[in-house]
Amino acid sequence: MKTRALTALLFALTATLPAGAADFSDPTWPCIQRKIESLSPGLMWPAAPDTPALSPEQEAAVTELVGYLTLRRLPLEETRPQLDAFTKAHGTDPALIGHVFTRAFAKLNTLRSRIIEGIGEYSLGQIDLAARIDAARSQMSAEMAKEAPDYDLVDKLEEQVDWDERIYTDRRTSLTYVCETPVLLEKRLYAIAQMLQSEL
Repeated sequence: MKTRALTALLFALTATLPAGAADFSDPTWPCIQRKIESLSPGLMWPAAPDTPALSPEQEAAVTELVGYLTLRRLPLEETRPQLDAFTKAHGTDPALIGHVFTRAFAKLNTLRSRIIEGIGEYSLGQIDLAARIDAARSQMSAEMAKEAPDYDLVDKLEEQVDWDERIYTDRRTSLTYVCETPVLLEKRLYAIAQMLQSEL
């Protein structure tokens, strides 16, 4: 039963995608994007940044700048004034700029990991819902095959299936955006790294 439900789920999730685009090896990962659970800062920053000794004022300035850099609704190019003000006030010491990147990376990578975990929970929820729909349909078929079906039960099951299918479909429509979010966070981190490195 669960195998049938999982197959139905995977087919529904990928019905509009190119053949072979998704990897079904992990049933908790319904996205066409490759699953990368955690990013490595070494892929974005040329060397492990030193941890500088900062004054409370500098640390507060770093926190404020990181807040702008990691604010997803704010286009990164619009954070240039904040970065310029920061470097004007505190300089462009590689350790300091590297510390800004480290803080930004930690914040967005943690958020990204939580979203990936949520996608897994979402997928398992969809699998359970598909199994519930499949079981209700089987129960309806079995009831209708009886010589004297319980039509009240059949009506109740049909209402349940209609409701569950509506929820299933509504959730599926949000899948494209949800799956794209980790990719967008990764791209923003790369862009942040490039912007900061240009200051060195």
